[in-house]
Amino acid sequence: MPDIVIALLAAVIVVAGIGLLCGILLSVSSKFMAVKKDERIEKIRNCLPGANCGACGFAGCDGYAEALIEVEGTKTNLCIPGADPVSQKISDVLGVEFEDVVEMVAFVQCNGNCAATSKKTDYQGIKTCAAASLFYGGDGKCTYGCMGYGDCASICPTNSICIENGISHVDPRTCIGCGLCVSRCPKGIIALKPTVKSVYVACSNKDKGAVARKKCKNACIGCKKCEMTCPTDAIKVENNLSRIDYSKCVSCGKCADVCPTGCIAICK
Repeated sequence: MPDIVIALLAAVIVVAGIGLLCGILLSVSSKFMAVKKDERIEKIRNCLPGANCGACGFAGCDGYAEALIEVEGTKTNLCIPGADPVSQKISDVLGVEFEDVVEMVAFVQCNGNCAATSKKTDYQGIKTCAAASLFYGGDGKCTYGCMGYGDCASICPTNSICIENGISHVDPRTCIGCGLCVSRCPKGIIALKPTVKSVYVACSNKDKGAVARKKCKNACIGCKKCEMTCPTDAIKVENNLSRIDYSKCVSCGKCADVCPTGCIAICK
């Protein structure tokens, strides 16, 4: 056998031997030097719904489960989709007092349906809200409003969002308040509110009243009738748009009754 072949075989054997030895050492060290995780993390993970929506403020269910064990002060009632049953299970695993979950529901801050507004251009691009919004703020007359291409509906894990009459609608009966639609909307017009609060402002237009009204018949005109009528000082007009402070709102519905354009709605 030629010397060069012997040399090559020797080199291959040496490299293979080193690789095998390194593999054995890594395998052994991974067992002896492994950082043991608290068994409660897996138990908590099994309690969570697995939506990985991030509503808890952490990177998915795994992140929340680890934070509950490793980050001091992490609350047990942050899983909104899981609601009270999940909070109770987590409390049982940790042996702490149960904390009530504030159930949330998504709502669309726009009522610019086909009867109230219209398109300003004939958009022929990719039929998504994200793509359409890049084209001069969207194809609708109101650049603040819902474009109706359904980016929110496509990400909803419970199929609680549908497109009707040109805009998105949320079914509060099936919405779990995960907030995925909130983060997906390029216009930022989907928000969350406590389920116990029934009133919301279905408009996002910040133009002055006359301008907003020309773009959409259902737009908020900043007349402040709602602000003057609210018995708990929960609603204010800021930047020509009504905003509700849900920490003060008692859901009396008086603001909706006096709204001249009907942009304040009551969730049914």
